[in-house]
Amino acid sequence: MKKIKAIETEYKGYLFRSRLEARWAVFFDFCGVDYEYEPEGYDLGNGQAYLPDFILHGVDGRAGGDIYVEVKGQMTDADAEKINRFYELGKDDPDTYGKSQTAILVVGNIPSGADIDDILWSIENEAYNDNGNWPNKYNFETIDGDYFAAYPGINHKGKFELFGDDSNYLCDMDYRATEKAYRAARQARFEHGERPRTKGGY
Repeated sequence: MKKIKAIETEYKGYLFRSRLEARWAVFFDFCGVDYEYEPEGYDLGNGQAYLPDFILHGVDGRAGGDIYVEVKGQMTDADAEKINRFYELGKDDPDTYGKSQTAILVVGNIPSGADIDDILWSIENEAYNDNGNWPNKYNFETIDGDYFAAYPGINHKGKFELFGDDSNYLCDMDYRATEKAYRAARQARFEHGERPRTKGGY
């Protein structure tokens, strides 16, 4: 079967390589986090080059500061190798805990669910999938080396944060605002120009 190419999607002046990337941009906008799309490519030093999809600025909480984001609908061995190497190059010792200078969150499709509980369950399910040597989606492992679910969302200060996988972390999430951001991303339509139309007034 021939590979089917995703349709490029324009949104907020960016030309995204896929509609999924544009939907993540909608999510980041609703979360109020500053981002850049494909700001810089990197030489991985092994004959490979890598271009992360996003960099987020001013992330709050445990992984505070800047974080790269890679959007992967379908992962391949080549993708996984580049993401893992990019993360490791940002650490003096890849086997120790601590945020990498090239911390990168891997995400997939916009998490689905009728409410925030379903959405969080969807993220948890992806975070702990056994993917062998591939980086797990929604996991701190490619951020600070900790194999622990990372839930993108909005905290009670109105800031974007990656929340850890226990009640001490998740209690700081603004569930209503976070659910609204995920709904807006899932419902965004781009057929009539770069301004997404969303259902329900979002």
